[in-house]
Amino acid sequence: MRATLQITAVTGAALLAGAARGAVPAAGAENPPERLVHRFMRVEISPDGTLVAAVEGDAPRSGYLPAVRDLVIRSLRGGVERRIVVPCGRVPQCWPGSPTWAADSRHLSFTLRTPASHAYAIYTVAADGAGLERRLDFQGTISELRYLPDGRLAMLATQNARKEVGATEAGAPIAGDLDEAVPEQRIAVLDHDALEWASPQDLYVYEYDWRPGGGFVGTAAPGDGDNNWWTAKLYAFPLAGAAQVLYSPQDIRQQIAGPKVSRDGRSVAFIAGLMSDFGSTGGEVYTVPLAGGPTVRVTPDLAASATSLVWGCSGHLLAGMLAGESTEVVDLGSGAAASSPHVLVSMPAESLSERDTGVSWSCASGLTATVHESFTSPPEIEAGPLGHWKDLTSVNAGMRMPLSVRSITWRSDGFDVQGWLLLPEHVTGKIPLVTIVHGGPAAAAEPVFTGPGLYRMLLERGYALFRPNPRGSYGQSERFTQANVRDFGHGDLRDILAGIDAAEKVAPIDEARLGITGGSYGGFMSMFAVTQTPRFKAAVAAAGISNWLSYYGENGIDAWMIPYFGASAYEDPEVYARSSAINYIRSVRTPTFAYVGELDIECPAPQTREFWHALKALGVPTGVMIYPGEGHGLREPEHIADALQRTLDWFERYLK
Repeated sequence: MRATLQITAVTGAALLAGAARGAVPAAGAENPPERLVHRFMRVEISPDGTLVAAVEGDAPRSGYLPAVRDLVIRSLRGGVERRIVVPCGRVPQCWPGSPTWAADSRHLSFTLRTPASHAYAIYTVAADGAGLERRLDFQGTISELRYLPDGRLAMLATQNARKEVGATEAGAPIAGDLDEAVPEQRIAVLDHDALEWASPQDLYVYEYDWRPGGGFVGTAAPGDGDNNWWTAKLYAFPLAGAAQVLYSPQDIRQQIAGPKVSRDGRSVAFIAGLMSDFGSTGGEVYTVPLAGGPTVRVTPDLAASATSLVWGCSGHLLAGMLAGESTEVVDLGSGAAASSPHVLVSMPAESLSERDTGVSWSCASGLTATVHESFTSPPEIEAGPLGHWKDLTSVNAGMRMPLSVRSITWRSDGFDVQGWLLLPEHVTGKIPLVTIVHGGPAAAAEPVFTGPGLYRMLLERGYALFRPNPRGSYGQSERFTQANVRDFGHGDLRDILAGIDAAEKVAPIDEARLGITGGSYGGFMSMFAVTQTPRFKAAVAAAGISNWLSYYGENGIDAWMIPYFGASAYEDPEVYARSSAINYIRSVRTPTFAYVGELDIECPAPQTREFWHALKALGVPTGVMIYPGEGHGLREPEHIADALQRTLDWFERYLK
């Protein structure tokens, strides 16, 4: 349940046109185009440190994922910018992705997604943008391209995929034999324009890394890739012979992610901890020898969450960390248990891109590239020595958000809890507050520049916004992340309510005008909160969960529930019932609007319908929208615009 609330809206014409940034309206134009935030989805510096490739595009209003994406190569030395013209042009959802540089920096390879057909191609282009060449057509999905030392391309590939990779994508239609074997994502190598498989056909590989001397390591599990990541093990995939298990979690509350092989090929580092979704990584750092031997817990009792790893140019293990309000890059030395962590970069109230400690590295030049942003500063690509970056782009220059931001901390049940209070620029008298609960629960509200959309519209109308990180979130410790196990909606709600009390002490918040919203886990919390307290006068739940017992049999990722609830709903129904909003539904007095995607497999639509049906039967003001063809998060512009307007109208009606 990773996804945070992302209500996005943009006109179809602006979406197709890319909504040029900073365009001057024609003379006499009454409605100039709204300036959208330009987002950089992937940034890769060339090995020689002279070029940066980026997949980028304009995000829709109040959203994050651009519908139209470009591949752009920029020079660090002369400011030259080249946009690679792909065969499908700038069609929505025909996306370039996974850019990777050849070792000599003379060529770049990338994937290209064909809309609506689950077909991908691999292209190679020269560093100067010339000589675009198609290397492979593939019926299925491809991701995570990586050049091997011998010049071949490795990747993750799913042949004959029925849907896009990931549980947050729209699910395939539910029909036919549900026990039929599903396509598995495997490691593959492109050799002379043909694919060779490098992992078994009965394992779904989630992440991988190359192993010096040949072969790969990766996290993998058999069966449905959307559902089985929570039981994945760390494997070695030799050039010949069977796959070998390197590490198998002994605790159901531990998942593994981000495997990285050391430069000398002797060990592999990974992150382990309680994680509610693949791709939302957080936990402690471990290493294990590739030749066999005991696993080393590198960061015992870490008062933060490791979110990404990379072996640095010096051979030291570097970790991206979320530590309270700060984003950090930390040197863990050789990765041994006795290593003393050393903070290389600390950025309070700011964030970096997520991949590989948020930084792309060029060992030959000593330069790095990253994407930097905050609540008040829009994203830009930066380059330079680690921690001494300068802007490489200025495409979002001049954009601003009408807010002031405060990081606040408070005590709750013995925990130190942190959250973000966003206040409108001009505060006069008491103001309403909308609490926005992040998805997850193993995730965090981080400093992201949202741009135009719901947040801005609420701020401009005089609302304060509160983004708490209650127990279950990343950023404090693994103990803190695990503190909501078998306790959904209780301790975490106490944290949120105590955080609202803390916000009221530092800002003129009107206790009589409190709202709550969120998506996924945040949608569940919005549904559950209104059954537990009358403090909220309006609620909007996106992709929520109202009944954990029925949810267990409806969703496509029930494996995530065992670490959090300790047993299945059939073995321990009481713990599921205790956290089910539907069991307290007669207590609700808060007007609540709910919406969800028709094909959401993470938080299926029947959960939203069940909650709406109960409120309607009890005479509580409510509304519901189920958006056709959508998954866990809205993609279609008309659906996005509709959800945005309905959400804003709901808060305006009941809080103003």
